Amino acid sequence: MTVSNFDHVVIDPGTGPPLKLPAMQTHDVITEKLRKAFAPQSLRVEDESHRHEGHAGHRPGGETHFRLYIVSEAFRGKSRLERHRMINAVLASELSGGVHALAIHAAAPGEGM
Repeated sequence: MTVSNFDHVVIDPGTGPPLKLPAMQTHDVITEKLRKAFAPQSLRVEDESHRHEGHAGHRPGGETHFRLYIVSEAFRGKSRLERHRMINAVLASELSGGVHALAIHAAAPGEGM
């Protein structure tokens, strides 16, 4: 049985007391979701929250402002707007939660970024 929330993940191995592990950081969740959805040739997710201290949407501990660079065949033939919508759909729960800003640089293989 696995139960998760924003604070921790509880794993019951079936023997002994449950183990409590820290939840994945937002950076890691974003990376994992994008890898699963787009099987990218390359992916870089940068947490830029430290650059927005004192601005709207920033909170202590960061993980509010991200920039991502992704190259995937899934973007071939898609407009910039379509690519952004595809990524926003995959990250909908993060964007409606703690992520305040996401700068997207998306390309198909062979395109310049």
